Amino acid sequence: MKLVRKDLEKDNAGQVTLIPEEPEDMWHTYNLLQVGDSLRASTIRKVQTESSTGSVGSNRIRTTLTLCVEAIDFDSQACQLRVKGTNIQENEYVKMGAYHTIELEPNRQFTLAKKQWDSVVLERIEQACDPACSADVAAGVMQEGLANVCLVTPSMTLTRAKVEVNIPRKRKGNCSQHDRALERFYEQVVQAIQRHINFEVVKCVLVASPGFVREQFCDYMFQQAVKTDNKLLLENRSKFLQVHSSSGHKYALKEALCDPAVTSRLSDTKAAGEVKALDDFYKMLQHEPDRAFYGLKQVEKANEAMAIDTLLISDELFRHQDVATRARYVKLVDSVRENMGTVRIFSSLHVSGEQLGQLTGVAAILRFPVAELSDQEDESSSEED
Repeated sequence: MKLVRKDLEKDNAGQVTLIPEEPEDMWHTYNLLQVGDSLRASTIRKVQTESSTGSVGSNRIRTTLTLCVEAIDFDSQACQLRVKGTNIQENEYVKMGAYHTIELEPNRQFTLAKKQWDSVVLERIEQACDPACSADVAAGVMQEGLANVCLVTPSMTLTRAKVEVNIPRKRKGNCSQHDRALERFYEQVVQAIQRHINFEVVKCVLVASPGFVREQFCDYMFQQAVKTDNKLLLENRSKFLQVHSSSGHKYALKEALCDPAVTSRLSDTKAAGEVKALDDFYKMLQHEPDRAFYGLKQVEKANEAMAIDTLLISDELFRHQDVATRARYVKLVDSVRENMGTVRIFSSLHVSGEQLGQLTGVAAILRFPVAELSDQEDESSSEED
């Protein structure tokens, strides 16, 4: 997603102009839209025209309309988004108040205006517009003297750095020049990896090459990390995965990604953090039920006690049509973050999001047991009996 313009007032009213570039951006846009918003975009309208002889014909004309959003329809398989509403701005082809449905198109900009841009929506825009936020996988594709450091998002591959070093050939009885150049090359690749890969986001780093280059590089990188006490590389050592590729060019990354060992490792990177958080919640529910709660009322009470360590919440809840209910969820998220808790917003299109949906869509892992909440649960269940 590309952010073209952002005009927000002090009271958080305002408008944002965006260009969806990938099919996945339609999903982000679906999560930004709410009934009552104003959407301005290019669309095609069938217009009836009358000629001088009195004959009536119809033409399809491209025009730009501004709608007050009334209904939003998202097709998750085709990644198509249709928005229905009434025209709220003068247009030569469409009357004020007339109904129209806009189908948002890739690479065509739209402007979305809201009376209130809350923190969750603004964070969604930040994530959609920052490729590094969605790049779960990074890769270093290399051969002697050439390396490409890439970020792999769910829908594209971005080259973040290209390292080229001239490596002299080995000569009989004298390999020092070759070895020094190779060491210089490895050092530059290590620096590129540290500069461009955000290990908090990236779940796996592929090191791909022909021959033994990848093994020699990884040995060099971790030996240097031990010498210099580089905690960043040492703590993330388990994320590095060595695979074969035919060359160090970017196109060779496709071979590496098709490797069966890689596909099994990367199958759920996009939601690996969410899956782990949900797994931790279930374990806590089983072993320490006083530290695991779900349901909005229980979670809000735990938050009042400043007890929430990790909040698990489905993005489906932020699409609630009732403004007050949606504001309640946003307030909960903001409050947990203020109290130094972690917030994980689950995608309802992923299997972990579906599971969380079965638990009312909101759950929390607590820092410490809150006995009062458990007592209230017991009382309410005994009253029901």
